[in-house]
Amino acid sequence: MSVFPLILIAAYLIGAIPCGVLLTRLTGAGDVRQSGSGNIGATNVYRVAGRRLGILTLVGDALKGLLPVLFAVQLGTFSPTEIALTAAATFLGHCYPVYLGFKGGKGVATALGIFLVLSPLAVLGALLVFVALLWKWRYVSLASVSAAAVTPLLVYLVEGSIPLLLGTLFISAMVILRHRGNIERLINGTENRFRA
Repeated sequence: MSVFPLILIAAYLIGAIPCGVLLTRLTGAGDVRQSGSGNIGATNVYRVAGRRLGILTLVGDALKGLLPVLFAVQLGTFSPTEIALTAAATFLGHCYPVYLGFKGGKGVATALGIFLVLSPLAVLGALLVFVALLWKWRYVSLASVSAAAVTPLLVYLVEGSIPLLLGTLFISAMVILRHRGNIERLINGTENRFRA
């Protein structure tokens, strides 16, 4: 019997761990879902509960994306397609966590952790795009969506793998889709700028 279905379930359950909610509750900062934008990700935690918890949420969300995919890769028995499916399951866990009634975050940090395993060089290119746009315009959403948009092409150019390209396309498309409210506010000129 294949262990791959168990790997997918474990990947989803790890991806579903709500780092931002856990950190803000454990430190007495309340439920991050009830403040700011209501999002459970690092940007809202940063705004609501401060820099330290924001950074810890970023690291936690990235790690929960990285670890299941890294484990699948290190086993050495899974195909690129199975690794891409593991990545997708991890990402879906963050976006639709069973622990929070399937209402999760936008997935940027979790996608970062996943992509660090799939293609570190591609992440470097996407990170340059993210930093440049954030520095220029101070919109985390614009930087995140733009980095997500270029990542599939970068992954394919570096790795040359169709399964990894398709997995990356799915994750990147989900990141962009889950930022549709931010995109509308960017167009309307009402999006909040990031303040360090």
